[in-house]
Amino acid sequence: MDATMATANAAALWDRVVGSQPDPPRLLVVATGLAALAAVVSGPAWRVARNAVTIAHEGGHGLVALLTGRRLQGIRLHSDTSGLTVSRGRPTGPGMILTAAAGYTAPSLLGLCGAWLLAANHITALLWGATALLAAMLVMIRNAYGALTVVTAGSAFLVVSWLAEARVQAAFAYVVVWFLLLGGVRPVFEVQRKRHRGGAPDSDPDQLARLTGVPALVWLLFFHTVSLCSLTGGGRWLLGL
Repeated sequence: MDATMATANAAALWDRVVGSQPDPPRLLVVATGLAALAAVVSGPAWRVARNAVTIAHEGGHGLVALLTGRRLQGIRLHSDTSGLTVSRGRPTGPGMILTAAAGYTAPSLLGLCGAWLLAANHITALLWGATALLAAMLVMIRNAYGALTVVTAGSAFLVVSWLAEARVQAAFAYVVVWFLLLGGVRPVFEVQRKRHRGGAPDSDPDQLARLTGVPALVWLLFFHTVSLCSLTGGGRWLLGL
């Protein structure tokens, strides 16, 4: 009997995760997009919310480092919303290039994947998937502020996915995805401005320029293309266009 109940509970949990949820009202989709846009364009809000983009940025570096066979040594997130991912392996070659290129593309591509899940009405799957990714990232965090940031974000996803009603889950998920899509655009412009003023000599575009011989401006153009195309495609999915 106990085994039967355990199997039934596991099946119910699986259905909850992979099952689809009803379409949220169009007003909710638009309102969450406007809220995310306000967080991106507002200076005070952006200084806080940018931590989420940093998590995605450094997580992108770390994930691609592992996928390309590099040894991930650790990730640090700082209170000024900067971050650092350290991996070991060949200092040149495709693995290093892909790892360096993953940071500025990760928030937008994660937002695009999230938009695809929401378009398919898999709200719960998105929330649980994000929780799992944050838990995996926490293992590699090497400083207290970074751990606090990741634990706070993971806890928010976990609480909403377990305790909130369907409408609140949908609003939370749409805000997050809109923010990744919109927030993935701004950091590329920020690093471009810093480079124009003579700052950020070790930025990702500059590292890629040294690794590949391709000018940093070309890499910036690539990052702009990824972020803007992701925003366009993801936004169309979210709005049901």
